[in-house]
Amino acid sequence: MDDADPDAGVHPIGGTPLVKTAALASVPADRLSPLLVRVQRSLTPRLETYRRRYERIECGDGRESFLVESDHWISLGDELQLADRERDAAQRAHETAVIYEGTRSGRRDELETALEIRSAVVIGTASQE
Repeated sequence: MDDADPDAGVHPIGGTPLVKTAALASVPADRLSPLLVRVQRSLTPRLETYRRRYERIECGDGRESFLVESDHWISLGDELQLADRERDAAQRAHETAVIYEGTRSGRRDELETALEIRSAVVIGTASQE
């Protein structure tokens, strides 16, 4: 990661969920990945807190996913000073990644139902291991 580039880095959402989010998000596609890097940088140091506080619904492939309160992204967005559209795009990306993984693992219906009343946060763990 190049410290001179504030957008350099990694985030745990890629492939189909990233493409789908980019197509549906109300932020330009070229700004989505840097936005997710920014969110990841905020979440990485909190991984242990998420493990203690929230239901972990996925662990593997260099990431862990959690179900959080439905308003979690509002407070996280405020903390990161995200515009409403940025916050919505980040939330959509995280939820889309959870649904995609749920489809692959045969848990799609269960996770879609859970996301009707809660939201999701996906935290990359590659640098934590």
